[in-house]
Amino acid sequence: MIDLTIDENIAEVVLNDPQKLNALDEGALVALDAAFTEAADGGVRALLLRGEGRAFCAGRDIADVDPSTDDVNRFLGGLVAPLMKKMSEFPAPTFAVAHGACLGVGLGLLIATDVVYVADNAKIGSPFAALGASLDSGGHALFYNRLGAHRTLDLIYSGRLMTGEEAVAAGLFSRVFPADEVLEATRAAAHAAASGATQAFVASKRIVQKLRGDRLGLWQSLALEAQAQKALRDTDDYREGFAAFQQKREPKFSGH
Repeated sequence: MIDLTIDENIAEVVLNDPQKLNALDEGALVALDAAFTEAADGGVRALLLRGEGRAFCAGRDIADVDPSTDDVNRFLGGLVAPLMKKMSEFPAPTFAVAHGACLGVGLGLLIATDVVYVADNAKIGSPFAALGASLDSGGHALFYNRLGAHRTLDLIYSGRLMTGEEAVAAGLFSRVFPADEVLEATRAAAHAAASGATQAFVASKRIVQKLRGDRLGLWQSLALEAQAQKALRDTDDYREGFAAFQQKREPKFSGH
C-alpha cells in the first residue's frame, strides 16, 4: 500500500506494508509512480519518502514470483527504471528516510532521491548472493562510484550488509541519525527546503544530475551554472533574495 499526504506544500509518501517490510510488487510500483505524479501536479515544494514499520523497503516482493515465467526485464526495465527516473526529475527537493532493510528496489528508490538521511540501524548492500540473482536497481553504479571495484564486489560476493554509519562514512548517502531521531530530522530538512528558493534548488538538482549521468568536467559545469543563474535572475525568489540581503532581513521565498 502506498499512502500520500500533502500538507504545507510538502508531500509525504509512505510505503505502508510493514508485514512484508514494504517489499514492492508491480501494483505497488504503479501506485508509487502515481503518488509522485500527484505530488508533482500538486505543486509541492518538497517531498519526503519513508517506509512504515521496521524497514524502509526490503526490495521486490518475490513471495509469489515463479522464476520460470517471471518477466524480469519488464519489472526492472518497464517499471523500476522509469519510476526512478521520474523520482530523480521531481520538480522540487526530495528527501528519504532509510531505516532497517534498504535493499534491491528499496535501494534504488534511495538512489533516485536527492537527500537520504540514514538510521544507524539501516542495512544496505546486496542480498542477492543467496538468490542466485544479480544486484539491480542501480546498486552497481552507486557502490562502484563510492566504494570502487574491490569493495563493491566484496559486498556482492559476501552478501554482507553495511550499517547506516558505514554507508554514510563511505559517501553513499547524506547523514546518519539514531533510529528514533531520523524521521524527525528528515521532516525538519524537508520543511526547511519547502520554505526556500525552490527554483534555485531545482536548478542545482539538474546540474548535479548532469554531472552524475554525463560525467561532466569543471568547464562544462561552469557553463551550466552560468546558464542556470541567468534563468534564475528573472524569478521572484532571486529578486527577493537580493532585496533581503541588501535590506539586512530574512528572505521570504515563494518558490517562484
